[in-house]
Amino acid sequence: MLDIVQRLGGPAARHNITAASWLIVEIGDDPPRLAGYHALRRREFVELQGLFHGDDRDAADLDPRTCTLAAMASDGRLLGGVRVHPAGPGAAEIGWWRGSRLVVGAEANGRRGEIGAALVRAACARALDLGALRFEAHVQLRQTRYFERLGWSPAGEVAVAGQTHRRMRFDLGRFDALVGATKEPLGELLGQLLPHDRWRGDDAVPVPGSDVVSCVDAITPSMVERDPEWAGWCGMLVTAHDLAAMGARPIGALDALAAADAAHASRVVEGIRRGAEAFDLPLLGGHTQLGVPAGLAVTGLGQSSAPVPSGGGRSGDAVTLTADLAGGWRPGYAGRQWDSTSWRTREELAPMLAAVRRARPRAAKDVSMAGVIGTLSMLAEASGCGAELDVVSIPHPPAALLADWLTCFPGFAVLSTDAPDGLPLPAGEATSMECGELTDRPGVRLRWPDGEVTTVLAESAVSGLGAAARG
Repeated sequence: MLDIVQRLGGPAARHNITAASWLIVEIGDDPPRLAGYHALRRREFVELQGLFHGDDRDAADLDPRTCTLAAMASDGRLLGGVRVHPAGPGAAEIGWWRGSRLVVGAEANGRRGEIGAALVRAACARALDLGALRFEAHVQLRQTRYFERLGWSPAGEVAVAGQTHRRMRFDLGRFDALVGATKEPLGELLGQLLPHDRWRGDDAVPVPGSDVVSCVDAITPSMVERDPEWAGWCGMLVTAHDLAAMGARPIGALDALAAADAAHASRVVEGIRRGAEAFDLPLLGGHTQLGVPAGLAVTGLGQSSAPVPSGGGRSGDAVTLTADLAGGWRPGYAGRQWDSTSWRTREELAPMLAAVRRARPRAAKDVSMAGVIGTLSMLAEASGCGAELDVVSIPHPPAALLADWLTCFPGFAVLSTDAPDGLPLPAGEATSMECGELTDRPGVRLRWPDGEVTTVLAESAVSGLGAAARG
């Protein structure tokens, strides 16, 4: 059986779990099995432990979002179960989930710990699928060590049915994996090559001795191969956004295009053409090569006499996220790429692209493939700070899970920092909200409505490039 905790970064199981004798399945739409799970709970928590009087069922059992998992023997017997549910009203919308009512019956025949561990692992995996950013369980004090062996950490105490329980928290590792794959190697690869100046860590840089700002972006070859029009559009989109995040006016772009044949190249060029018009970023020239594997890189040129760096933030600065929340998931990229731009007019996009130039915050960085959290960590790293976000204040589309929104490429989105209580960025149809702050403490953290603060990235120096020089 797959060890979910080990896959998520926790320790390997101490048990030799044999999958042949039982399976873990969802039973929420199976009334007989659900009744069997409730009977197990009543037997354990009401009759044997006396933790509840009469019945242990509560509001979570009535919530249609609750997911119930059961361990089923090969002969159909229900051996145990657990439920995963929102931690309270409004909790699912911000990614706060809880596991509870873990129970394994006497019919497990000496394998209760083994089956219980597998149920816990399955609950962690299900919470990840449901969009959990915070996943906890309230366990009896004597079960603390059991959960610690499964990779959970104590996070205080809480009363359940009048008895003290331990709040345990599981780190789902959602952001570490993304940042590790996209940004972590940069310091080792480029740290000695790049100058240690004000622009260290920026996506665009001023050309020395001029007021020209330049950037370059490469599009994933697989996207160029299978979705050429979208690849061309995205090449212009990310280039325009890199320039806009520096407060630069667009001048134009150069492309380097590779394709198997002219027919495929023409589809990429169509996306480039549309993007050039929409983002007011004319194509000035470039290079095209046919008969080779697909590829696309776009160099952008802009103008600014005083570019805005990503490393200009200071501890105590307010963090603002400005994002276009309209649109939806790009077909084929659900949960990974939010399309808020392809249907916008040039007139609608222009105020978004000019927002940093007009507001001139201390620091700004457009949200990249590292997502909101990864991009914020890079801005904080360049600024020599850490960061905290208030979960309920983060603007995000109602149609997207907050967890997906914080890890996806969001179309148009830019993070900026400035003195607290400042004005939002003037970005037209986009939403601009103050939602956090830069801090002296390294790492990136989330603040929750109950006052808890959880760490999502332990270090701010995710790229290894370090802090930029102060101007």
